[in-house]
Amino acid sequence: FKQAVFEFPIPRYLVVCCRDGHASQTIRPDKLTGGNIYRTAGRKMKLQAATACLLLGSAAAFSPSGGGRALSSTRLGVQLEAPKTKKKIPKIEQLKIDSHYLTEPLKEQLATEEIGISKDAYQILKYHGSYQQTAREKSVRRTDGPGKDFQFMLRLKQPAGELPPELYRLIDDLSAQHGQGDLRATTRQCFQIHGILKGDLKTVISSIMDIGSSTVGACGDVSRNVMTTPAPFDTPEYNYAREYSKVFAQLFRPMSPAFGQIWLDGEKAATVETWAKEVAHHDVDAAMLKDTGLGIIVPDATEPIYGTRYLPRKFKIGVTVPGDNSLDIYTNDIGCVVITNDKGELEGFNVMVGGGMGRTHNKETTFARAADHMGFVPKDQIMEVMKAIVAAQRDHGNRDVRANARMKYLVHTLGIDNFKRLVESYLGFEIQPWRAMADWKYSDWMGWWEQGDGKLFYGQHVDNGRVKDEGDFRLKSALRAIVDKYNTHMIMSPTQSIIFRDVDPKDKDGIDKILADHGIKPIEEIDPNARLAMACPALPLCGLAQTEAERIMPSYIERMRALLDRMDLPGEEILMRMTGCPNGCARPYMAELAFVGDGANTYQVWLGGSPVLTRTAYPYMAKMKNDDLEKTMEPILAMFVEQRGEFEAFGDFTHRVGAEAIEKYSAAYAPGSVFA
Repeated sequence: FKQAVFEFPIPRYLVVCCRDGHASQTIRPDKLTGGNIYRTAGRKMKLQAATACLLLGSAAAFSPSGGGRALSSTRLGVQLEAPKTKKKIPKIEQLKIDSHYLTEPLKEQLATEEIGISKDAYQILKYHGSYQQTAREKSVRRTDGPGKDFQFMLRLKQPAGELPPELYRLIDDLSAQHGQGDLRATTRQCFQIHGILKGDLKTVISSIMDIGSSTVGACGDVSRNVMTTPAPFDTPEYNYAREYSKVFAQLFRPMSPAFGQIWLDGEKAATVETWAKEVAHHDVDAAMLKDTGLGIIVPDATEPIYGTRYLPRKFKIGVTVPGDNSLDIYTNDIGCVVITNDKGELEGFNVMVGGGMGRTHNKETTFARAADHMGFVPKDQIMEVMKAIVAAQRDHGNRDVRANARMKYLVHTLGIDNFKRLVESYLGFEIQPWRAMADWKYSDWMGWWEQGDGKLFYGQHVDNGRVKDEGDFRLKSALRAIVDKYNTHMIMSPTQSIIFRDVDPKDKDGIDKILADHGIKPIEEIDPNARLAMACPALPLCGLAQTEAERIMPSYIERMRALLDRMDLPGEEILMRMTGCPNGCARPYMAELAFVGDGANTYQVWLGGSPVLTRTAYPYMAKMKNDDLEKTMEPILAMFVEQRGEFEAFGDFTHRVGAEAIEKYSAAYAPGSVFA
């Protein structure tokens, strides 16, 4: 039997049986007849004909090589006999099993007098929305005494980035009373509170849960915060994008009772999550529990989709409308694009799969990847298809090598066609072809815009997401003043900024005045390259950071602007991003120009990402020193000046010419010899 492009051992014996369990027979694979190759969904599989079949293994995924036959009335299942020896489960996977659905050892560790928690408890705490951190600089310590200064970062869950005024008031107060006094807007449309002490965690988390929000699933090996375009236009497409972001958030929420037991003493929250109430008419729980018998639902009463081991790694979902790529849709495990008819009625979604940013330096088996187009899914099938994709990753993702556990590696290994067939095997029907749609554009949606319903929205740029009061710059106080005076609803943007929505036109001047009185520049005075830029927090609190990002990125933008001006490119806009390590939290590998920390005060330089965020960049240089920014970038910009096409963006140019040509040009370049 042919094993196609994969090298997996053929099992010694197969058990072939009907679905009702009758007429089962154990046979050797070499005695099977028939040429079709199939895969299994979990333990059992359906056949498209009453024919013999071959089970290749947990990572293989195939449909019949012949096509077009209708489902037989006789459905067969295939099971492997139990292996003689069991493979040892990786420690992190065993920890999830032993946690009793994310309860221990966290619950026990939180009750101790220690200022921190154990490594095992820390891994479980992530699912509750928090990371344990330690100050790597004395100036940001929260506790006195010898030893590590343990503190906690708490991340909110905000599907579609929505932030009601009462929630903002709460987290503003909590950050002042229990945190380090500021807030951090993330690249996944939610706020983080830094500097929380262990003894305050319960107060902070329970307060957030009782107001109708949550931190559950903001971190950990589950579906993370579901993103969407932040533009609050009142059109059918944009309304559907926001609505289904909340549907998917509710569909894939962890169901463990641990969250209420630990943070609310076993009681229910004072109110249901805001987004859950808004999508109640979809009957999401019924859709979650729907079991077609094809392996999506696991026999687990607590976590019917995730099971005891949850997913192999974190899982990210984004939703947008045709043409609007303000959220980096191709970086998600699943990206959904709303498709409507001429009347604005929802028909379904174009679905892409397999995006992801994280990688490891000097490990070529890890890489950033842009998602592949999988196909179109009608609206009445979308929840089941989403479940099938998650189930495929749950069952076939690489749990043995955590660095390769994201779904992008499964899609890459199988190829999009075979991955699609894998998903279809959980569904019992084929996924339709991808539908043509408008070309992608990128906008940060900053400044004033008409919303489409007689109201306005305003995008407020936030440098690298840090909402703080510092000297004459008092952004945190300005936001609170606007929320208190106008009861304003906000939306977090995917670029670490904030949008005020549903603004009455008569309040526009008042909002502008509050911002100006608090030292906030109008959007017209912000360098476009600063608006385009993103950086992760990195030092001093991130334990993975190899060098600076957030704190040094403003100086890189200023230096790049000075270089552009010197080369007579004053209006040039380049989408730049920076991270302090290769994990990719600020999505650097999609940028036109990226700096990825690879040592103390050194960075990898990445080039060639798309200005509309549809492809990954390539590594151009390693170990660029901080002082060498201008020396590195001047020859690249000079080549851009001399050889760019009409209206060609910097990222498109560097993608077209490639690293080798840039290296050759740079080697022969005389500094100061080229100007636009």
